[in-house]
Amino acid sequence: MSKKVTKAIFPVAGMGTRFLPATKSVPKEIMTLVDRPLVQYAIDEARAAGIKEFIFVTSRGKGALEDYFDHAPQLEAELRRKGKDKLLEILQSTDMDSGEVAYMRQHRALGLGHAVWCARRLIHDEPFAVILPDDVIAAEKPCLQQMVEAYEETGGNMVAAMEVPPEKASAYGVLDVREDMGSMVSVKGMVEKPAAGTAPSNLAVIGRYILSSNIFNNLNSLEEGAGGEIQLTDAIAKEIDGEGVYGYRFRGQRYDCGSKAGFLQATVAFGLEREELRDDLEGFLQEIMASRKAAE
Repeated sequence: MSKKVTKAIFPVAGMGTRFLPATKSVPKEIMTLVDRPLVQYAIDEARAAGIKEFIFVTSRGKGALEDYFDHAPQLEAELRRKGKDKLLEILQSTDMDSGEVAYMRQHRALGLGHAVWCARRLIHDEPFAVILPDDVIAAEKPCLQQMVEAYEETGGNMVAAMEVPPEKASAYGVLDVREDMGSMVSVKGMVEKPAAGTAPSNLAVIGRYILSSNIFNNLNSLEEGAGGEIQLTDAIAKEIDGEGVYGYRFRGQRYDCGSKAGFLQATVAFGLEREELRDDLEGFLQEIMASRKAAE
């Protein structure tokens, strides 16, 4: 039986330049999707999967992110005084206990592989998860929980995978499939951002991983890959003939909240899921579309 996965790395050192000027002073990870920061969705997903230790790889200017998970005694006291118990409960659900969360600095932007490598001393020889908060996944059973349950059967290394249009495969790490077993595939190769028309499949890796600590041995060389960065997929690919690599077709809808279009799509989708917002939002969207059609 595989070891339990209780630690997760959250690479959050990026500057979020696609969201300037907002990210000039606000870390992208605490930009709100409806009424919760992106990173809160990632934390909730990790907790549902049994994660107990949360490791954030940050950079300069991320102080607001660290403050977000801290207790806010003055605000809590004010809500308690006003009898706003429901808001108080929501606020307290965002707190992280002492010792539950750790922060590591990535001093140079050398890629996702390097960001994960920065947390190596906190992982030791245990399996661990990696969650990219930019990838928000709406699912009945949270994506990482699905993966942890599958990992208990396979061990090795596992990446979340989804099918993408072939013309978009060059924007992702892509799996070369050895055997397709339905929700799970065994992997014989991985290519990071393949040139157009050269992708081995249309099964793309997205921001959820369960990895063996052997990955750090592969990352120690700090070899540059695609785009001149240290690629996590290159390190994972070296484990194919070792502990093995699997792709997991998760059940759910992924939104790329690292892009403006994806962030807006997620905002609409998550808003429509909220009972108290649904009617007003649906009515507004219908009015907007009717006005656009009338103007054509």
